[in-house]
Amino acid sequence: QVQFVESGGGLVQPGGSLTLSCAASILNFAFYEMAWYRQAPGKQRELVASITGGGGTNYVDSVKGRFAISRENVKNAVFLQMNSLKPEDTAVYYCNHRYPPLGQSWGQGTQVTVSS
Repeated sequence: QVQFVESGGGLVQPGGSLTLSCAASILNFAFYEMAWYRQAPGKQRELVASITGGGGTNYVDSVKGRFAISRENVKNAVFLQMNSLKPEDTAVYYCNHRYPPLGQSWGQGTQVTVSS
């Protein structure tokens, strides 16, 4: 069963930085486009950034220039470097396939709180 374990969240002041990590138990991990998502209280889960197996990236407009997604295929890992954090970045962050198959489970996520 495919599983994702996210880590690296925490409390940070506005303007600060965090790096999130995701360990994915996926066979042939390098073939899959992966993504980070986030869900703020009372809001729907949204796509934040994605990365293809070859390293091509895409970002939602609100994080362009501040966040950077990367991956290490040999370690089945995906990362999200977050800089210049804003209070509106506060959310639970999840990783998963860019296009999760029907029935694909989600990990516990990692909480990011941006507050002074």
